[in-house]
Amino acid sequence: MRLWSFVLCCALIPTIVQSEEPKPTPAQWVTIKGRIVFPENKPIPKRLPLNLGANNGACLANGAILDETAIVNPKNRGIKNVVVFLRPLNPQTKEFTKGEIHPDDAKRKPAELTITQPCCMFVDRVLAARVGDTIVVNNPAAMVHNFFWASGENAEYNANIPAKGLWKMPKPLVAESTPIQYKCTVHPWMTGYVRIFDHPYYAVTDEDGNFVIKNAPAGQFRIVYWHETGVRGGKDGRFGEPIAIAGPTMEMKPVDFDVTPK
Repeated sequence: MRLWSFVLCCALIPTIVQSEEPKPTPAQWVTIKGRIVFPENKPIPKRLPLNLGANNGACLANGAILDETAIVNPKNRGIKNVVVFLRPLNPQTKEFTKGEIHPDDAKRKPAELTITQPCCMFVDRVLAARVGDTIVVNNPAAMVHNFFWASGENAEYNANIPAKGLWKMPKPLVAESTPIQYKCTVHPWMTGYVRIFDHPYYAVTDEDGNFVIKNAPAGQFRIVYWHETGVRGGKDGRFGEPIAIAGPTMEMKPVDFDVTPK
């Protein structure tokens, strides 16, 4: 009888199991922050005054116009106007799967992106756009300007824009894998570039070389650095460099990029 009582008591004692604390789930969506800088061992490209030719004195009302091909901040070597964007890990594909696009992106509405011609230069010189967006060109100057571009998928335009006038592109942008250069045929030194994406994972660096890409998918992808002087990594760089994205916030080390005009 005593033996059965002992067995019954032991059966009623709860078993204590040492369990590990649940590990936190890695963030599915990541904010990527980075900075593009000119290499320390190379001289920063000098921005020389542009030769505007004769009869363009009005363009110099605010002083000399400097070349904008490569804009490097001499204080911190940050590079402006670098387009940074993600690609799938497989270099043979450009498209992200539906599960790799943040759900909030479905709420995005097409935007009107403005390019301004304030004083014989384009602002912004480099513009990143999304499929469905529309471009508006604003000429606040007291002189006629022009907006010309020729593209593979987004038609050809050659619009004269009167002083204080506006011109709106008649069709929304469609996907185009290569950059589109635009110009002013009245003032031939005026130029700029548009890159069009069919996904939200792109950014253009500011005057300090900084960029931010929000809501990027965690995992293995590729990252591309494009500048009007070329792609980081040369010919192979157009497919991007492998990047392991993890968050919720990912601070990248500064990336060297030699954008010296060729």
